Amino acid sequence: MTEPHWIIHLPTTLRRVDDAAALAMALRHSLGHVLAIDFGETTLSEEDRQFLRTRVWCDARLDGTGRCGRPVDHDGQCLAP
Repeated sequence: MTEPHWIIHLPTTLRRVDDAAALAMALRHSLGHVLAIDFGETTLSEEDRQFLRTRVWCDARLDGTGRCGRPVDHDGQCLAP
């Protein structure tokens, strides 16, 4: 049996999902070098509806290059972040 992974829930004062997504992207840009953070799994939820989550990135697995780093509803091919 493996040890569980832990999730950090980071509440914000933001009122719009687009602003929350922009903050998530800024955090990935500034903290992307921290290997303990899996930004590909980033989701957003409303404060009182945390069971309904919105994915930020496509996160499709790419052959040997990790996961797609483009927005979840992107057009065209997947690309590494």
